[in-house]
Amino acid sequence: MATGAEDKKTPVGGPAGGRPGEPPNILFILADDLGWADLGCYGASGIRTPNLDRLAAEGIRFRHGYACSPWCSSTRIGLYTGRYPTRLPAGLEEPLTTHTERNGIPADQPTLSSLLLATGYQTAMFGKWHCGWLPWYSPLRIGFQTFYGNFDGAIDYFEHINTIGEADLYEGETPVEEAGYYTSLISDRAAEFVAANRESPFYLQLNYTAPHWPWEGPDDREVGAEIRRRFSEQPVPTPLIHPDGGSLAKYAELIEEMDAGVGKVLTALADAGRAENTIVVFTSDNGGERWSNNWPLVGEKGDLAEGGIRVPLILRWPAAVPGDQVSDDPIDTLDLTATLIDAGGTTPDGQYPLDGVSLLPWLIDGADFPEHYLFWRTSNQGALRRGRFKYLYDRRDRSVLGNWPRREGPFHLLYDVTVDGREQADIADQHPELLDELRAAWERIEGEMLPFPPGHPGAPEPSATAETSEPD
Repeated sequence: MATGAEDKKTPVGGPAGGRPGEPPNILFILADDLGWADLGCYGASGIRTPNLDRLAAEGIRFRHGYACSPWCSSTRIGLYTGRYPTRLPAGLEEPLTTHTERNGIPADQPTLSSLLLATGYQTAMFGKWHCGWLPWYSPLRIGFQTFYGNFDGAIDYFEHINTIGEADLYEGETPVEEAGYYTSLISDRAAEFVAANRESPFYLQLNYTAPHWPWEGPDDREVGAEIRRRFSEQPVPTPLIHPDGGSLAKYAELIEEMDAGVGKVLTALADAGRAENTIVVFTSDNGGERWSNNWPLVGEKGDLAEGGIRVPLILRWPAAVPGDQVSDDPIDTLDLTATLIDAGGTTPDGQYPLDGVSLLPWLIDGADFPEHYLFWRTSNQGALRRGRFKYLYDRRDRSVLGNWPRREGPFHLLYDVTVDGREQADIADQHPELLDELRAAWERIEGEMLPFPPGHPGAPEPSATAETSEPD
């Protein structure tokens, strides 16, 4: 797939000339660890995704859409709060694993779901939560009226056990048992929800665990049974990681079953006569790993190189936004939150200002694209994008060529990612003033975030010869 701006189509005002008279329904579909080139509409040749390809053809396909973090839990925190994930302690974990009262989205934190609920929306989440555990946190405590899914970062598709081998399927906050392939179970619930009779608009969050490990297709029940058995032998590291499983063909099965589920939900939406004024968003929580295809990007889940954060991103809203569009304007998860809050007819809480930008004037009124910073931060990297350029701060060692010689960080790098999605040509020396400007902006925003705790496992350990591991 191209990473430049060729054949770019710029969104303009919708066929109705602006915002529809009625508030839109919102269907937000989140994949888990989906790589940038894992869909047909993004260049995949060995994975069939007809439903998502059709969704892209009917809406806008973003070629420079980003997750707000390279980690699953922190992206979800950003999505629901609309704020940089490391404004909360839970966003400092990569990913969230600690079951404590400190780590989650607090009930008094305004969220996309709570703000829409207050305006009269009916709200529901089906699938993966991963923003804190009971008895302290759950979707029901941040504005979702209905929840059916799992709390942990991963779940076996058949056994419905989590990363520590415990049952992890819930109806609300009550454990339940139900046979079936997890992707199909939550797709069926979502289809039922969008088809139900209701007078008020809805916001449905559909969070697939596909194509996250374990590598189990719809016919691999025995693989799930084997993984459950392994917990009795060696529970650490979790058998769900499934290091001896998977293949490109198996990975395709997981995505194709997710695509079929998306098709079922979209069909139910159309049959209910609600497709026209429903905003449908499809994206991933971070870049892919292991079996995914991020080409031509480099990096993967956990990395602030493009492959860890640039993800498939599709938006469809027939009542307001013309279809068959492709955009190379950079947006991220936080912009989606701001846009959906705006589209839902409400405003953010003044005490918790959003870190994203509403795209609504650009999407439906023909306004210019709102140029703004995209900011990322992990325990060992930082990044900032504005327009064509991306600043990458890397505290890890890097090689000059191949694996030799290795050089210790930190590094302050600059790329034009519209022509260099592989981030091979560091142009910092060609644009020193721009580098200084973007670096200063990153450091200013970074100063507002919570500090990573000493000894954070993701932070590099400088050698005795390293001068420093922090910005000057």
